[in-house]
Amino acid sequence: TLLSSLGLGTTLTFASSHWLLAWMGLEINTLAIIPLMAQHHHPRAVEATTKYFLTQATAAAMILFASTTNAWITGVWDMNSMSNPLASTMIIAALALKIGLAPMHFWMPEVLQGLDLLTGLVLSTWQKLAPLALIIQTAQAIDPLLLTALGLMSTLIGGWGGLNQTQLRKILAYSSIAHMGWMIIVLQYAPHLTLRALLTYIFMTSAAFLTLKTSSATKIGTLATVWSKSPILTTTTALVLLSLGGLPPLTGFMPKWLILQELAKQSLPLIATIMALAALLSLYFYLRLCYAMTLTISPNTTASTTPWRVRTTQAPFPLALATVMALGLLPVT
Repeated sequence: TLLSSLGLGTTLTFASSHWLLAWMGLEINTLAIIPLMAQHHHPRAVEATTKYFLTQATAAAMILFASTTNAWITGVWDMNSMSNPLASTMIIAALALKIGLAPMHFWMPEVLQGLDLLTGLVLSTWQKLAPLALIIQTAQAIDPLLLTALGLMSTLIGGWGGLNQTQLRKILAYSSIAHMGWMIIVLQYAPHLTLRALLTYIFMTSAAFLTLKTSSATKIGTLATVWSKSPILTTTTALVLLSLGGLPPLTGFMPKWLILQELAKQSLPLIATIMALAALLSLYFYLRLCYAMTLTISPNTTASTTPWRVRTTQAPFPLALATVMALGLLPVT
């Protein structure tokens, strides 16, 4: 029931051009993922669920308020007619809070840290779709300066925040914030590049989360012991992480390359330079993970259950598919 409601909420938001219906889809979506987040009854999970619920409820209330204001002023509930600047600014603020764009990103690492890896995967991929669809639909009414500022801040904060982390889920949360920034920065010039960046991001993040789930790793220290259990998985994981960092010839290079090219075409060399340098920040912590996984043999014993004794019950196909997509899609360009 919960998973179908999760899908239904997002689909409802996709299909709607009326603000009330879109808001309803977002609400169904939030209410469906909350029991999934709290299903382990771990205090951390409950805390994360509460934080998530509060932020999402705030964002939904803001969306409802802004769309009502817009309808009150213009007389239409249609998404394409956001003529009131106040309403459209409030909408973008609420949607940014929903997907965790900086400076509204503070809930994201905390929430992701408290969750099971598969729920974390749903949170960082599927939950981004509905708000991003709304952002893309309303992007033309929003102040370009605001979008550029959101995108730049997100990439910089997503790069800086992840540098000092040892928890893998927090690192993935910051990487998610940085990728969202890349999507938002190009939105007003080429929305199709936003969608392409989202698609590649979903493949790469799925591959990363499913790998961590297979080796049940949540800390960098655990990663260092994975090589003895599954050497081939270790190799592909290193490549997936480099793909997340955006190195050619892997898939992750494609959105960054096209987005920088688009920014240069729009004669915004300074913004393109800042974005490229911010990508270096995120690359640093992906390289740290690669180093811990493939270039070191861990001297210390891990406190957790030794990974090679635990049989994984996870289906191999989704991981294989996501890994292939995250490594080999560059020729699509």
